[in-house]
Amino acid sequence: MGTGPTPLRVVIAGGGTGGHVFPGIALAEEVVAHAGHVHFVGTARGLEARLVPAKGWSLSLLDVEGIKGRGIRGLVRALVRVPTACFQSRTILRAFSPDVVVGVGGYASGPVVATAAILGIPTAILEQNSIPGLTNSMLGRLVRRVFLSFDDVRKRFPPDKVRLVGNPIRKQLIADVRNTTGRNEAYPRLLVFGGSQGARAINDAMIAAAPSLAGRLMGLRIWHQTGARDQSRVRDAYASVGIDVRVDAFIEDMAKAYGFADVVLCRAGATSLAELAVVAKPALLVPFPHATDDHQSWNARVLVERGAARMLAETQLEATALVDVLVEMLTDREALGRMAKAMGSQARPDAAAHIYAELCRLV
Repeated sequence: MGTGPTPLRVVIAGGGTGGHVFPGIALAEEVVAHAGHVHFVGTARGLEARLVPAKGWSLSLLDVEGIKGRGIRGLVRALVRVPTACFQSRTILRAFSPDVVVGVGGYASGPVVATAAILGIPTAILEQNSIPGLTNSMLGRLVRRVFLSFDDVRKRFPPDKVRLVGNPIRKQLIADVRNTTGRNEAYPRLLVFGGSQGARAINDAMIAAAPSLAGRLMGLRIWHQTGARDQSRVRDAYASVGIDVRVDAFIEDMAKAYGFADVVLCRAGATSLAELAVVAKPALLVPFPHATDDHQSWNARVLVERGAARMLAETQLEATALVDVLVEMLTDREALGRMAKAMGSQARPDAAAHIYAELCRLV
């Protein structure tokens, strides 16, 4: 693992969803581990507004909105705010005086990274998905480094800038997973989550599937992250058919949740997939159909092709199909072992360290 001649001062810009925020936090942990300093920039609407201050890091908020897929009125409103966001970014950068600025995705990263590039500050972006979003596609022309999680996306950026390093994973998650002892009971265990806010489609499908699952998988245990709005009705549905279940609006200790599971039912966001690889858990993936350019389907296909996961499109997510796949996966221990091995082969637990070393070279 490389270090620079002095600790780095790093601005980490972007966020919105956990898929952008958690890699930023993982990178921040690496910077701090080398006695560096980190400042985050995001928006009040993003998950960073809650998670970053809770970790004790400073956070500046931009008045900015996304551009793509918002209609004419939304597009005009977003474009009008760009000059203000750039002015705010300039003020933040001058106040913090970073050695390097890293965009982790999401529309908040655009003004900060672009402004830093104009000011001559070394810049980089993290592209977690197999298809880059609009912000990263534009920033790829300005930044000095592009850090990728999927090799398939390499051709979409200037080749001299690209480094295939993987998606940074939080140190505590990795440590907790390594300290988690294996389980030895025979009952099948399923972890279900649909992202930081839950997923209505997955919640609805599990409610519909619960009676059949209870009948076909004796002793089934489920841990389900529902999001706040669905917690009560999902809990009631499981209780009505007698399934042993833990239902949380949000799971704070994901290492414990992963350690609980034989199979994980979830979306196909890049950060979730990176975590699944590190913990070597077979998955049934339900890509979010409205993700930009359907990138979650492309993310999922990579793991399906490698034998690490199964996939159901949201249009296929009805009770019979869901139950059939889950029963097949949870009752074939030999196949699960092969899937776990294939999933683990995709892990890149040292991604943050490699990114940090490359940032030091930039500086």
